[in-house]
Amino acid sequence: MNNPEPKQTSWRERWGLALRGADGGEEKAYDLRLLLRLWTFLRPYRREFAGAVLALPAGTAFSLAQPYLLKLAIDHYVAVGIASGLGWLAAAYLGALLGEALFLYLEYYFAMLVAQRSLADLRLALFRHLQRLPADFFDRNPVGRVVTRLTTDVDVISEMFAAGVVTVLMDFLTLAGIAVILFWIDVRLALVSLALVPFLVWMVNFFRMRARRSYRAIRERIARLNAYLQEALSGMVVIQLFTREAAAWTEFDQRNDSHRRANHSANVYEALLFSLVEAVGSVSAALVLWYGGRQVLAGTVALGTLVAFLEYLQKFFVPIRDFSSKYAVLQSAMAAAERIFDLLDTPPAASVEKPGAYRGPLKGRIVFENVWFAYRNDHWVLRDVSFTVEAGQRVALVGATGSGKSTIVKLLLRFYEPQRGRILVDDVDLRDWDPQALRRQIGMVAQDVFLFSGSVAENIAFARPQSSRQEIERVAALVHADHFIRTLPRGFDELLNERGSNLSAGQRQLLAYARALHADPRVLVLDEATSSVDPQTEAWIEDAVEKLLAGRTALLIAHRLATVERADQVLVIHRGEIREKGSHRELLARGGLYARLYELQRVALNAGGEAVSEAAAAT
Repeated sequence: MNNPEPKQTSWRERWGLALRGADGGEEKAYDLRLLLRLWTFLRPYRREFAGAVLALPAGTAFSLAQPYLLKLAIDHYVAVGIASGLGWLAAAYLGALLGEALFLYLEYYFAMLVAQRSLADLRLALFRHLQRLPADFFDRNPVGRVVTRLTTDVDVISEMFAAGVVTVLMDFLTLAGIAVILFWIDVRLALVSLALVPFLVWMVNFFRMRARRSYRAIRERIARLNAYLQEALSGMVVIQLFTREAAAWTEFDQRNDSHRRANHSANVYEALLFSLVEAVGSVSAALVLWYGGRQVLAGTVALGTLVAFLEYLQKFFVPIRDFSSKYAVLQSAMAAAERIFDLLDTPPAASVEKPGAYRGPLKGRIVFENVWFAYRNDHWVLRDVSFTVEAGQRVALVGATGSGKSTIVKLLLRFYEPQRGRILVDDVDLRDWDPQALRRQIGMVAQDVFLFSGSVAENIAFARPQSSRQEIERVAALVHADHFIRTLPRGFDELLNERGSNLSAGQRQLLAYARALHADPRVLVLDEATSSVDPQTEAWIEDAVEKLLAGRTALLIAHRLATVERADQVLVIHRGEIREKGSHRELLARGGLYARLYELQRVALNAGGEAVSEAAAAT
């Protein structure tokens, strides 16, 4: 089979690519769009920004005046041996130095003031947007990678301001001003001084295009590194349990080395550009000394003019030399901004509040009508699911692991939207509900209890943080959580570790029940598994469950026989379909899947062994 011939490009296309790089025009336009989006966060502080911008030309003027004052001092006083008046020029030179320092300070102060305030707003906007994203976004993106957007990537943009990138425009004005002054003083000497500038501009553009890819790779790899670190540190106990320390270290080493190589590539380009500017500056100074020195000896150029040229030339290459480092920071910041705005452009969840959304109050009637749902493509997790829960009813969901019980709960809370069918709450389509109003009236206690760092009281009052201590203590007593809380060194003020790791599984569960009861929801979703707790805690939890369910509509992902027996209705779910529904007695009499599951668990409990797992029971 013959390979297709490569596409031929015209000389105009090749010439255009050589001038701007393969994607240079697109990248410039894209960078401009990113800068315009950053400006939306700077705009509230435009007065401070204007202060920084106005300080720049004043500082530049004082800087450009210094070499010319030297020229006047040498040509009009030193060279002719006149001392009177020299003091005034010295004072003027000192004033120029002080003026430059003052306005540079003001520029930096206002620039950093704008940067810190606007970037704080950017972090708030990112966090606010993250709260509006659908649940599947967090399923697809590691926490460490998302955290990198709010921390490291924003810090890189802050570094852009700290590096003085705001002064880049003024650097170009400085270069233009120096060029004008040099040509005004002496055209021939100016042409010699700036002879290598076109070559330098071409080389800067050459390195710029190649460095951009390196900075993108750095941002991507630091995100991967942070994501792995977050996962490894969170799961360190598991790593140690299975003696996987060496393997985890090796994987971290690979990711760390990948990040190092990306940084090294960027450093190579930065070092080459910096050394190139230094070399061109030195060669240009040598050319000025060679040509200008001969002109001074010939008497066609004054000594002061030569000194002024050398001073201006030094000031000319300083912005270019600084531009190499500023450009490195700028490109890194553009890569970071690109990733930040990609996150901000992620569409929010369909459940985000819309105008005119229904807000209740919620009574508790729930209807699933022919609901189909898949997390990806057509791999259906729920298939044509229909059931009704009347207000105040207790409905138990029973089935094997992966049958779709938790998915039903997630759909009810609008973490996901069904692809087919609809869900009604109080005869209102769930899509017409305000999600915050809905979730405020639906409580959930998950099997994997999540507690926040903070005091015990703060965790109980999470839904209503303004509650009094008396109310918090009353709720804790109702679910028997006060028994263990009062044994803690600081009681309700005891600080919890991350995820409540300084409490036992049963204690965390009791706190979760107290938190749910304190929120006073109209509908309660309960994954009520007990994780090998002692008999006393088991009794407390059972009593707490009864108090939680009193007078509320309840969906119970049931694991215990007692809970199933007391349910008004039992839904037996198998492979995403409701295979059986009815009361406990009706399903036992039917002798189907539920009866087999119930009998296996009853036999296991009567034998004194552990309850058979859901998955095993389903087989």
